[in-house]
Parts: sequence; structure tokens; C-alpha cells
Amino acid sequence: MLLPQILGAVVAFLVACHAEEHCTGIPGIPGTPGTNGLPGRDGRDGMKGDPGPPGTQGPPGGMMGPPGRDGLPGLTGPKGDQGEKGERGEPGQRGLPASLDTELEGILSTLRHHIAALEGVLALEGTITRVGEKMFATNGKEVDFATVLDVCERAGGSVAAPRNEEENNAILSIVKRFNRHAYLGIKESPIPGEFSYMDETPLNYTKWNPSEPNGKGAEKCVEMYTDGGWNDKKCNYYRLTICEF
Repeated sequence: MLLPQILGAVVAFLVACHAEEHCTGIPGIPGTPGTNGLPGRDGRDGMKGDPGPPGTQGPPGGMMGPPGRDGLPGLTGPKGDQGEKGERGEPGQRGLPASLDTELEGILSTLRHHIAALEGVLALEGTITRVGEKMFATNGKEVDFATVLDVCERAGGSVAAPRNEEENNAILSIVKRFNRHAYLGIKESPIPGEFSYMDETPLNYTKWNPSEPNGKGAEKCVEMYTDGGWNDKKCNYYRLTICEF
């Protein structure tokens, strides 16, 4: 059926074309559809969209979500009150006597040796001298009496105060070494002309120069001359610092 129709159309076209000076072609027979090509590549990801509105709150008693991240640490709170003192613990095991502890005895022996060597060096320099169990020392500085008192106390001693001829000579050796007058740990009592040690005990030894003391309440401190004699003096003068230990 298709072929006669096609032939009829061709004949009619030729007749019409013959009557005209120029003829146009007739449409051809449609071809068969081609095969599908390969699938194309995926396109790029699009821009991230705006976040959606929050969802509705779940019903009470629902499952708890995961814990959130830890926040920043807060400020340190004020110190609390001190707690009550605990009960005293049991006494520890008693140690060995030093004579039986060889390690401790060795440490003590080394320490004694170093102290003896240090004393020897200082004695050689004339800054210390020892009399019996008492040691006298100087830092070589001249200050007023209040400063001497403070310096000696801070060092764990007191202002040098001779209680016999031997101690007076020991202090004198330092005075001669520096060729400076030095304050002694002696002060005038509330009664003018009477003197005592710093702890207010009466003097059991004196070495006053002739006609001394003569301050009559105006000179409340005592100094040693370079001949070993004593003189009462005002406390604001600068004198050599000598302490006893």
C-alpha cells in the first residue's frame, strides 16, 4: 500500500515540475533512529543552600541527643576556708645514732672540714677571730649603731660585747686590722653614767679609758679605740661593724 502512494506522489511531482522552469526536490524517506550515545559526566556540585528552619521539638521522654562540646573554663573561685587540723600521725621509726650512721657521719665530717677551712681563710684575712665557743666577725663596713644592731641580728648574732680580757683582745685584733673604732654591744641604762649589756644585765667587765664614761646621758653608746680602751659615744656616728656568734 505504501509503494503505490509513493509512486503516485513522484509522478505528480514530475508533472508539476515539468510545467515549471525549475524544480525543487521532494523530501526523502525518513531514516531509522540512531542509537543512544554514552551517558555524560556528572556536573559540579551546586552552592550550599541556606539552612532550613529548625524542626519541631520532640515529645517529652524522647531519646537524649549527644552531649555538646565543653565550654571555656571559668574563672578560679575564691579560696575556701582552711579545714580542721587532722589528728597527729604515729611517730616514725627511730633512726640510728649519728655515731652508728656511717653515711651521716661522713657528711658531718666533710661539713666540719669545710667550715674549718672557711674559718681559716677568714681568720687569715682578719675578718673573724675565735675565743673559746665564741666567734667575732666583721663585714668591714662602718655604719651607725642602729644599723650595726640590725646587721648582727639578721646574721643570727649580736653586737660584739667583751665579757673578759681575752674577748676584748679578740675584738681589738679586728679593730687594729681595719684601724677603725668599733661599736660594742653595750648601752647606757636609764641612770646616766651607768652602762649594761644589750639584754640589760650589768657589766661584769670594763675597759674604760681614763675619765670615761663622761657623756652624762648624752652619749648612750660605747666604742672601742684602736688601743682596746672604751669610750662612751653618741649612737649616730659611723663605726666598724663587729658581731659575735
